[in-house]
Amino acid sequence: MKRGFNLSRRSFGKLAAGGLAGAVIGMPAIVRAQTAITFVVPNPSALTWLPYWAALGEGYFGEEGLSPTLEAVDGSSACMQAMSAGQAQIGAPGPGPTLGARARGVDIKFLYNLYPKSVFGLLVKDDSQFQKPEDLKGKVIGVGTADGAEVSFTRAIMTDVGLNEGDDYTFLPVGDGGTAAVAFLRDEVACYAGAVSDAAILGARGLKLREITPEAYLGFFGNGIAMLESQMAATPDLAPKFGKVLVRGMRFAIDPANKDKTLAHCAAGNPQEGEDKDFAASLLQGVIDRMTPTEAFVAKGYGYQPPEHWKMIHDSAVASGALPAALPDLSAVYTNEFVEGWNA
Repeated sequence: MKRGFNLSRRSFGKLAAGGLAGAVIGMPAIVRAQTAITFVVPNPSALTWLPYWAALGEGYFGEEGLSPTLEAVDGSSACMQAMSAGQAQIGAPGPGPTLGARARGVDIKFLYNLYPKSVFGLLVKDDSQFQKPEDLKGKVIGVGTADGAEVSFTRAIMTDVGLNEGDDYTFLPVGDGGTAAVAFLRDEVACYAGAVSDAAILGARGLKLREITPEAYLGFFGNGIAMLESQMAATPDLAPKFGKVLVRGMRFAIDPANKDKTLAHCAAGNPQEGEDKDFAASLLQGVIDRMTPTEAFVAKGYGYQPPEHWKMIHDSAVASGALPAALPDLSAVYTNEFVEGWNA
């Protein structure tokens, strides 16, 4: 799905590397001598990786002896390929691709649940009568594209509440951004299924929206921080330090008093994204919401991975055929061993 920017992943990777290099030049020699690492992510949005850029801007990485470079590539699979090739020490893949890689024998391990809530949601006008998915019977649901991930996400929700596509509701591809806003304003759709960035675009265009995604489906969490087990063995202090820095960055970013500084830090990572201040502010709020654990798990701290959510994603992947067979030991795919230390 398009995100509204024409910045290529390759050009953003160069931009990020160049920006970091420029930032390092003026630092004291003790900082320049710190351990260099590469963090690889599947898209170029800076706000999507909010705690990283907040932490970088506040100097938290340097305090832990790390000098990171962020490189954006094309998707989760490319992230894991970069790690496997030794081009990056740490990355941010999605849980589905991580399961697939593990099934192929890649020693990838999920360490930090960056998006404990699903990045997709069912959005309706704030003043509409729709309060739950069942209320959409007989209605049209807007989606970005006919084959986007939001379609399967929404179809699963509607099936669970006893509604079948075609008989009880229909999908209408309406694109994102301005075209999706027009579909809402013309009442062509009763609901829009989109990602957090889509919601931010709509909000920036003056649409006041409300989410009706069932909480159970928020457990289909998004991207997180992962490393190869071989890399973890070679650099045993990297995961503890990196996660600690991300938690500090997240705590900084969620403080309303730091909103302007947080947006500035992210704009340094992706200047083009920061040009539209209304969009950036809306996306910031959406990202913070999706990165904040649900009430059931907030006490566990940032980065915690509920085993039941992993099982839900795993079982769904097996049922859909995305995984050819159940993994013999799902617990080997992820670990919560660092979470307590990160949040201390």
